[in-house]
Amino acid sequence: MLESKLFCILPDYICTPDGMAIDNQGNLILSCPNYAEEKMSGCVVKISKSGCVTKWFDVPVHPETGVARNMGIAFDKEWNVYLCDNQGWSGREDLLNKGRVLKVTVDQEGNIQKTVVVAEHMEHPNGIRIMGNFMYVTQSYLHPVKRPDGKLTSCVYRFGLEEENIRITNSLEDKHLLITFVTENPDCQYGADGIAFDKEGNMYVGNFGDGEVHKISFTEDGKVKEDVIYAKDAEHLQSTDGMIFDEDGNLYVADFCANAIAKITPEGKVERIAQSPDCTGVDGGLDQPGEPIVWNGKIIASCFDLVTGPDKVNLKHEMPATLVELSL
Repeated sequence: MLESKLFCILPDYICTPDGMAIDNQGNLILSCPNYAEEKMSGCVVKISKSGCVTKWFDVPVHPETGVARNMGIAFDKEWNVYLCDNQGWSGREDLLNKGRVLKVTVDQEGNIQKTVVVAEHMEHPNGIRIMGNFMYVTQSYLHPVKRPDGKLTSCVYRFGLEEENIRITNSLEDKHLLITFVTENPDCQYGADGIAFDKEGNMYVGNFGDGEVHKISFTEDGKVKEDVIYAKDAEHLQSTDGMIFDEDGNLYVADFCANAIAKITPEGKVERIAQSPDCTGVDGGLDQPGEPIVWNGKIIASCFDLVTGPDKVNLKHEMPATLVELSL
């Protein structure tokens, strides 16, 4: 296995790092929902190749909650920032269906010029990718949809880049609903999470609790053509959080529960390439990796370091927050 190393220690205004993207200057951009401190709101930071961290901007807060909880992040061709504001991640009843997708126009110095609410009334918007003229957003819970067997339903929404002020119905009839998933694992009822696209335009979605990656192909008019299990290997992949392709078509997946990173080949073979025991991250260990990204010849992983439970290697949250690196 590869040995992870510390890439950088994050400033104390970050307690929970998550999604990542690369800007038009080649900087690593990190989205931080900061769940570990209830009064600490979400922000977005820039990270240089040497690991120097500077705050880019504080994310516009939800008018009812007074905080932002930004997870997934993506850029469009004009370098507007899209963020999944996952307000209800904690599960608090008063935060149900307060999730949003935001479009933020911001300059290099972090001055916000415009904020657009693309969609609201969501429950658990998580990962986001832009392909063509659309954005694709995973929603890890489709609340309040209930199945007779009690299993969790999750989904992917598709929104046009020109759309705004969409009120999601959280129903199976929502016109923006692209595809749904059912999580079978009774011990980890958490659904669609990581999302990525290959060079051919196929979409890949991780069903977190079942530790599997779906491959979804489309018809010429953008409808779902086929949904197949692309990769599943319980020995090497327990859970599927954030994911990213390299230039050779290998898919790297953050195995959140196992403190690990998995590599999935173009043939769908799964290999666990790095793993850590419970750790602080400061020693370079994978401290509950939430998302990997390929950047400057390395894999950088954000260490979420917050969730505990019988299926999690992580035992507690510790400061400081960290990013770690793996060689490709």
